[in-house]
Amino acid sequence: MLQIKTPKTGRGKREVKKRAPKLVETGKKTLILHGTKTSNVLNAILTEIYHLKKDNSIKYSRKNDNIRPFESGGETSLEFFSLKTDCSLFVYGSHSKKRPNNLVMGRTYDHHIYDLVEVGVENFKSMESFSYDRKLAPQIGSKPFFAFIGEGFENVEELKHLKEVLLDLFHGEVISNLNLAGLDRVYVCTALSSNRVFFSHCALRLKKSGTIVPRIELIEVGPSMDLVVRRHRLPDESLRKEAMKTAPELTKKKEKNVSRDPIQGKYGKIYIPDQKVGATALPNKAKGVKRERREAKMKGGEAKKQKQDS
Repeated sequence: MLQIKTPKTGRGKREVKKRAPKLVETGKKTLILHGTKTSNVLNAILTEIYHLKKDNSIKYSRKNDNIRPFESGGETSLEFFSLKTDCSLFVYGSHSKKRPNNLVMGRTYDHHIYDLVEVGVENFKSMESFSYDRKLAPQIGSKPFFAFIGEGFENVEELKHLKEVLLDLFHGEVISNLNLAGLDRVYVCTALSSNRVFFSHCALRLKKSGTIVPRIELIEVGPSMDLVVRRHRLPDESLRKEAMKTAPELTKKKEKNVSRDPIQGKYGKIYIPDQKVGATALPNKAKGVKRERREAKMKGGEAKKQKQDS
């Protein structure tokens, strides 16, 4: 077991504070591991995933005999490495006759296995096999676009689960503002069948279109591969509810009598009590009183003249 010690130095205290739970979590780190036996294709895939996530990933190059996902007792070492490196995502590669070029992607919650997706890699093409202008290469740490093509990502349970894991694996840090000029890459996932997905990585090139909105061209920069879903394990319902909880400080209180509309924006209702105008006392010197008296006098004078004439 991992022995827990109280930090005594300032550096140790700062490190413990970084790992402490926060209201708004920072970007998730990814742990990349090798199995007992790996092929040249898997070594290239794990290396290129590490380069795509170089700013927030940790790669171990040694072989791990004790890690066996989907098996009881085979996930203890994986949880230990997750706690040691403070990584909530992991990619594990292994190769065998029964499952060649096997890739296991998963997430952890509180450094315990949350869910798992196992895929087989076919038709792999590395970054070096693509020829393009190196100036168009995406920058490290840039935010990517995602394009999921096919109805399978909405209907098939395995592909829906794979979509969630891929989004968590490659989307990077959660931010509130985004500069569109800094978007220089896109991950394209195409559902070819109920268990096969074509995954490719493309660079974005902006060209003139004659309007304000530029024309976008996609240039494939690699890697690209076919992912065949073999096994997957969803989290328990109780664990899912616990992981989806939000802090009370982050929940917005409902505003009374306020509604929002995509066209009109934010608008609300104001309730004004009855003014009771009829019961309001009028001032003693009202402007209309003098005019009424004058009119009454004029009517009285006309009545007297009529009597005298008669």
